[in-house]
Amino acid sequence: MRVTVIGGGLAGSEAAWQLAERGFEVDLYEMRPKRTTGAHVSDRLAELVCSNSLGSKLRDRASGLLQYELRLLRSKLLECAESSSVPAGGALAVDRELFAQTVTDAIYQHPKITLIRDEMPSIPATPTIIATGPLTSPTLAKAIADLTGEEYLYFYDAVSPIVVSDTINMEIAFRASRYDRGDDDYINCPMNKEEYQRFVSALKSAETTELRDFEREDPKFFEGCLPIEQMAHRGDDTLAHGPMRPVGLRDPRIGKRPYAIVQLRRDNVAGTLYNLVGFQTNIKWGQQEEILRLIPGLENAEFIRMGQMHRNTFINSPVLLRPTMAFKHRTDLFFAGQIVGVEGYIGNVATGLVAAVNLARVLHNRSEWILPPTSMLGALCHYVTNADPNYFQPMKANFGIMPELPERVKGKRDRYNSYSDRALEDLAASIANDSSFVSSIVMN
Repeated sequence: MRVTVIGGGLAGSEAAWQLAERGFEVDLYEMRPKRTTGAHVSDRLAELVCSNSLGSKLRDRASGLLQYELRLLRSKLLECAESSSVPAGGALAVDRELFAQTVTDAIYQHPKITLIRDEMPSIPATPTIIATGPLTSPTLAKAIADLTGEEYLYFYDAVSPIVVSDTINMEIAFRASRYDRGDDDYINCPMNKEEYQRFVSALKSAETTELRDFEREDPKFFEGCLPIEQMAHRGDDTLAHGPMRPVGLRDPRIGKRPYAIVQLRRDNVAGTLYNLVGFQTNIKWGQQEEILRLIPGLENAEFIRMGQMHRNTFINSPVLLRPTMAFKHRTDLFFAGQIVGVEGYIGNVATGLVAAVNLARVLHNRSEWILPPTSMLGALCHYVTNADPNYFQPMKANFGIMPELPERVKGKRDRYNSYSDRALEDLAASIANDSSFVSSIVMN
């Protein structure tokens, strides 16, 4: 039986792999390079266009718990990420080019997957997963809008600048991870109060890339990926308490914590490229470079990519989808990834897996599989399909969306560990109690 997956990003690649592993012939449509998105720079599948980090690996962190859950579910893309990882303290960061190539090779080499390099302009009448992400082509977006009868919501996502590591002034910058976690995986550029205030002032007066008329009317920014200039306008100390917070770090030149700090994270295995953590921006490129050179240690840095922003599109999932990622009005049509309002790389991979498992079950006339709401993935799927549709905003994995523990646990770390223990136990039980689901995982 043939199925169609539209979109070769994180969710689509995971979905295609999971369906193929369950014995289906998969047509995976990816419009790049025939049609570009404005954010991607290559034709590889699963290209990361923002950060190169998939979040913390620690099980008492939301993204770390989600990674633990994906291991139980045998995620292919998590396997690819771990095989292309770069040092990043307690985080799972990847060499983005190696990661994308690893995923692309796996998809190309799977005997049951046919990769079709073309745009899918309409929604097939056959079993389908739509995982086109935030940069869905206008033609397909219109087809989805016609199908759903719902207005699209939108927000803006931004990508961070990347610098060449050997152009960073290490007489000022220093290597360290917060609270000495990891092996000095980050490069840190410290600022005193005067340097920080000068930097914030420059951000406030910077010119940004002009939005188009239809976008300017009601721009919505996702809180988890705000441009730094937007944060600067919220208050002088917003950045110092956000991506530039100095906690857990000491400037070796003065022996104490700086007023603010800019962290750079390795972007490739060779360690020749570093990205500015949390420094998404839409400032015009010429001015952007001048402002970034105000950061101590980057005054002579070579920037190989400047920050930029692009429009992200997602559907009103609480109205349209079931927790299985199935479209409410058609049993063999599923959505996955950022287009459903799930944020974060690992969350997108996870929803691709959920959609694939449930489409396979539909086609085998099996009951739907709804994950335990006590698992991080179950809580995430429940949130995006049960939130108030009038105020729906993208959501990434976090402990705040999980059901309360039966007994209060004092201390955040102990509490989060308790959430994680319950999540992994309940997910393992859900898999073990469904022999047909387990057999579908290991059939190949």
